[in-house]
Amino acid sequence: MSTTDRRNVSARRASVLGEEVGAFASARYQRITPLKARRVVDLVRGLPVDEALSLLAFAPQAASETVYKVLESAVANAETTEGLNRGDLVVSVAQVDEGPTMKRWRPRAQGRATRINKRTSHITLAVQPADVVAAKKVK
Repeated sequence: MSTTDRRNVSARRASVLGEEVGAFASARYQRITPLKARRVVDLVRGLPVDEALSLLAFAPQAASETVYKVLESAVANAETTEGLNRGDLVVSVAQVDEGPTMKRWRPRAQGRATRINKRTSHITLAVQPADVVAAKKVK
């Protein structure tokens, strides 16, 4: 895919990767709090894809399953749309944004009620070839 074609594909791609080679995937409105999801995402940022997937497969956190699926999707996007080799991909961008919060009420003593916040997350992961990531660090 040429640079001009890639520019026309998606504004979201431009915000995540810019003009660089790579692919991304995102899971939106996931029912996990952003704080808990960020703990898992911080584990895989900057790791090679195979190492990150094996780490997520055995991580005890509940968010690791969702992050695993997003990373698999990003790798599949890189292989099919960009024609990149899975062996040299690195997790370059890993971010968790806060989604909308569902507000619920729970009854308490003496007729009172307290608010329960059910938070959601938008998880975005991008993978790029290792040489592109290394060149970015040198700059």
